[in-house]
Amino acid sequence: MEEPHAAGKTGLLSRDFLPEFVYGGIDGAITTFAVVAGATGASFDIPVVIVLGFANLIADGFSMSVGNFFSSKASVDAYEKHKATEHWEIDNLRETEVEEIREIYRKKGFEGELLEQVVAVITSNKEVWVDTMMKEELELSKDQKSPYQTAGMTFFSFLLIGFIPLAAYVFALIFDTSKDNLFLYACILTGVALSIIGVLKSTVNNKNVLQGVAETLFLGGIAAILAYFAGDFLENLFR
Repeated sequence: MEEPHAAGKTGLLSRDFLPEFVYGGIDGAITTFAVVAGATGASFDIPVVIVLGFANLIADGFSMSVGNFFSSKASVDAYEKHKATEHWEIDNLRETEVEEIREIYRKKGFEGELLEQVVAVITSNKEVWVDTMMKEELELSKDQKSPYQTAGMTFFSFLLIGFIPLAAYVFALIFDTSKDNLFLYACILTGVALSIIGVLKSTVNNKNVLQGVAETLFLGGIAAILAYFAGDFLENLFR
């Protein structure tokens, strides 16, 4: 029964990827909503709003996922570099490394024969020895998520949540419905999306849910207000 569970944890849609989903979603919703607000403030037609919104979705989403990829890859590379160093030190400076293990567990309260037994067990298996040094001496642990997975989840979340501020405009254009109050609908939809993301963010950060929702809505609102009045100002300036 353990293997299917473990496999599920490594899947792209597992809880392990919730942080990437949350922060990709927050960035996607806020930046796209800001574009919609700015375009609305500038009194752009619906097709222009949609074009600008989708251009932002693709470009910013890809940029964010690439940044996430290189950040994750740098962490993986650093881990592997330190691990290779520990392997070399165990092969070439064995007694020094044995003493480091002894000192680590002495500080944990082990002493006498029990301490020597722990040291003997750990140093009898090279991989266990290296992993112990990585965790206890360097305070490093290997991220089970690959850079491609984290980048993929970030991009997916950015596109999925970032589309929500555009949904009303796309719907109105495709089905030729009323063009009135589209920005109001976009505000409501984005508010709902940001609230959901705020709840998920609170889960990731172990913070108060209401605080997480309020922070997310506040940031989205500020971004939209700034973008709206910037668009309105520039539209009047160049009229």
